Amino acid sequence: MNSSPPRSPPVSLAVRRAVSGVGGEPNRGARVASLAARSAAWQRGRAMHRVVTALPRGPRGATCLALGVTAVAVRGTPGVLLGILTAMLVLDAVVPIPGVSRTEADERFRRLVRSRRRARRLRRLRGLEPEALELVDDRTGWMATAERRHLGVQVIALESVSATLEERQRRTFDRAFRPDASAAAHWTRLWLAQAHGAALPPVSVYRVGDAHVVRDGHHRISVARDLGLSAIEADVVELRRGAR
Repeated sequence: MNSSPPRSPPVSLAVRRAVSGVGGEPNRGARVASLAARSAAWQRGRAMHRVVTALPRGPRGATCLALGVTAVAVRGTPGVLLGILTAMLVLDAVVPIPGVSRTEADERFRRLVRSRRRARRLRRLRGLEPEALELVDDRTGWMATAERRHLGVQVIALESVSATLEERQRRTFDRAFRPDASAAAHWTRLWLAQAHGAALPPVSVYRVGDAHVVRDGHHRISVARDLGLSAIEADVVELRRGAR
């Protein structure tokens, strides 16, 4: 009598393939579905990465992100409206309109700040002081007693403006009127206004010989130079040495 254990019933080749995943249609379909799901997730991740990296830096980017998260969390009409607002802000960041968008203004400002930093580093390497506006005081010295003649609003060359009355503005702008980071908010507002064709008030200057000293309007001068202008309207007061 054969005492060996009973053998398992034969299993068909198709069943073994389906279980092992070799040539079995059911398992192949599952693998294809899994790959498709992973590919879709990867594409969603790339799209989200592009959106996040395109957002502007600073408070504006944080606002976009917060609105997007809120739009997902809030249901109904408020959520839809928040989603539309977020999409508009992101679109402005991803596809800026040259010359008129806040994104363009921000980029132009950052470019000037970087240019100023590079110029300072190069001059430092050469053992030179940074190019700064000359600081003058109209309350002391010859300027305090000079004859003052109001010439009214005139067009002056931007290159002729080389000095300022304010120590704070001397730190904010260099000789080429490139700003530091602290001027961002006011500078970008004026840049947008100028880019949209708004009429800005004349700057205020003293005229000393052929040069001009800024009394008011440092940001406007900086914006005008960045936009490629060579002249600007100014309310001019002429100072004459030793006239009194």
